[in-house]
Amino acid sequence: MAMQLKTSLKLSQQLRMTPQLQQAIKLLQLSRMELENAVRKELVENPVLEEFQESMEDEPSSKMDSQTAEDVTAAPELSDHSDPRKQEEFEWESYIDNSPRAPQSLAGGSDEIMNYENIISASQTLHDHLMWQLSLGGFNDEEETLAAVLISYIDDDGYIKVPLEKIAEDEGVDAQELEEILPFVQEFDPPGVGARDLKECLLIQAKHLEEDTHDLVRLIQDHLRDLEKKNYGGIAKAMGLELNDVVEMCKIIYSMDPKPGRAYVTPDVQFVTPDVYVYKVGDEYVVSLNEDGLPRLRISNLYKNILKSEGKASDGNAQEYIQDKLRSAVWLIKSIHQRQRTIYKVTESIVKHQKDFFDKGSAFIKPMILKDIAADIGMHESTVSRVTTNKYVHTPQGIFELKYFFNSGISKTDGDSLASESVKLKIKQLVTQEDPKSPLSDQDLVEKLKVDGIKIARRTVAKYRDMLKILPSSKRKKFF
Repeated sequence: MAMQLKTSLKLSQQLRMTPQLQQAIKLLQLSRMELENAVRKELVENPVLEEFQESMEDEPSSKMDSQTAEDVTAAPELSDHSDPRKQEEFEWESYIDNSPRAPQSLAGGSDEIMNYENIISASQTLHDHLMWQLSLGGFNDEEETLAAVLISYIDDDGYIKVPLEKIAEDEGVDAQELEEILPFVQEFDPPGVGARDLKECLLIQAKHLEEDTHDLVRLIQDHLRDLEKKNYGGIAKAMGLELNDVVEMCKIIYSMDPKPGRAYVTPDVQFVTPDVYVYKVGDEYVVSLNEDGLPRLRISNLYKNILKSEGKASDGNAQEYIQDKLRSAVWLIKSIHQRQRTIYKVTESIVKHQKDFFDKGSAFIKPMILKDIAADIGMHESTVSRVTTNKYVHTPQGIFELKYFFNSGISKTDGDSLASESVKLKIKQLVTQEDPKSPLSDQDLVEKLKVDGIKIARRTVAKYRDMLKILPSSKRKKFF
């Protein structure tokens, strides 16, 4: 069979994501801080962009002449529909002049100047605290070196979880010498530091409290599992002691700290700046974007004039470079404008769907999914998902992530549905009001919710309880 080579034409459609569209999607899902950093970076890298300052004297706004526009749009990848300067809805100059800003009273006025001296402080780490004690311990050079090695392996909870043999091998020291110096390190503050497990940690603290009696030591060594289950009767029977004596020893153990190093851990505090404000004016809620702190961008007049110049000799490479940077700058401004407008529309739709929440609080939040908002504002669900991630709204009820308002529904006996967030709040309220000596089991919570008309399975209650970080009833029970 002879092989033949033929040429044929085939017409097909393909969906391609242009770099400009990729940039718009990326900006849409950035948090406020990430957006500000991205804009600052672009200001440094793109000379065509400049930040608009309120104090600057604006020159009269003027549009590029037809020749400049033709030069800029000559790139084949930008069509009439994709070039933002040919879209009547986008005018970067009017966007800069008329863009909405957050109310001064909410965004922070000039009368509220932050005093950084009140918030900046140096915190001492656990390692620093232990090394300071080591320097005052009167150790010789060899002992100080060994103790410093052990301190370097103490984690944030105050434990040495790496076996001493492994430490000795890694650090090139003698394991027996580490074993001998360890009790001296365990004498340091906070009590219990340097322990290798919970049992040793509690025994060290018992010694510090001078409560290391024979019975207490035996209870810690042999009955920690029963102590965790609060099986005081079983402990008393196994140790041959009165129940009251066991309870008194347990009170001492409960006063100890199972993680002695956590007092020196710097908390990972994250400050949230709202992307949008919702405030009440009369009987209506008003949505206002928070653009405080975001650079206000415009095209540099210098480079606009360079592109406007006609009949002058110019470097073709320079012209091409400016055109490329100009396209990038215009698309960035367009993308930021689109991002802010989308956040505004999504928030406005959320306010419309969740008016009871804004009026009465979290207990009255309604079931709502991404599809509800997407259908309302005429956007795809993926767009709504991106715009609600890492975006925060300031409301009369507090600051919430926009994702907070999306939750599934739980059926009620009267045919209506209740938001899962409201069910969580009811579970939390029931647990708060329970008798500590007779806590509610998951099945008890199911029955109590059923009285309120909420049909929910026990495993769902357990799942919500875990999400709320509420312990099971057996571990919530208090005997004293």
